[in-house]
Amino acid sequence: MPDQAKWTRLGLIAGGGDLPVEIAHAMAGMNPFIVRVKGFGTDPFEGFESVEKSIGQIGGILKALKNAGCDALCFAGYVKRPDIKDLQMDARGLVLVPKALAAGRKGDDAILRVVIDEFEQAGLTVIGANDVLKSLAPAAGQLTVTAPNENDRADIAKALLTARHMGELDIGQAAVVAHGVVLAVEAQEGTNGMLDRITDLPAHLRGAPDKRLGVLAKTPKPIQERRIDLPTIGLETVTRCDRAGLAGIALEAGSALIVNREAVIAALDAAGMFLVVEDAQP
Repeated sequence: MPDQAKWTRLGLIAGGGDLPVEIAHAMAGMNPFIVRVKGFGTDPFEGFESVEKSIGQIGGILKALKNAGCDALCFAGYVKRPDIKDLQMDARGLVLVPKALAAGRKGDDAILRVVIDEFEQAGLTVIGANDVLKSLAPAAGQLTVTAPNENDRADIAKALLTARHMGELDIGQAAVVAHGVVLAVEAQEGTNGMLDRITDLPAHLRGAPDKRLGVLAKTPKPIQERRIDLPTIGLETVTRCDRAGLAGIALEAGSALIVNREAVIAALDAAGMFLVVEDAQP
């Protein structure tokens, strides 16, 4: 549970995926207020006080949070960069557009900082998902029964290095390496889209479920706004890694989130894949 000394009620901006649901249920005893992002979050959050808002309704979101008595805020779940012409924006959202467009030229992380600044200027304390639910961010170690072999270790090192270099350019958070060859790096399609591309590669370049090869590595960008967009894996990640014939997954300690950890580890063990968490680079 988070340190609640500086706030009284948490608002949860819920995008897509299982992360918002896990956080909400873990925090149920603290009565979080849920803002479901229209077009992304699909869970109705039954039993929780909630409201649905478009990502462009900044004023509406702030009003709902204030009316609910929220003084802290956590962003969880994925929200793809929207097309501005499709947004349902209110007056405050329209005011934010020029700042967001200017920030967008510097990359996604700059946009996230603009969004966080807007909520902080309204008096809300923005808290990272890993601080709200500390069990989401694993410490260094091997989490699965299956362990990486010597070749896998070399692929882990190169995949982490590649992901870090991509992050320095604010391109993405993930990379896949097999036998020392970079098979894919993450861009705007996200991790799942990147993994799906691997299944279309020639068979001699990639692994298969009966002959696993290659590693998915996810690391935060050096300029990462860690309160809103840490690298995340879940059961969907495992399914796609399995389909791509990968041998395992590598993360950085304290710098990534595992949604539904027990189920993820069980699925990896069942598939004969590994999950290792490496110490973060200084």
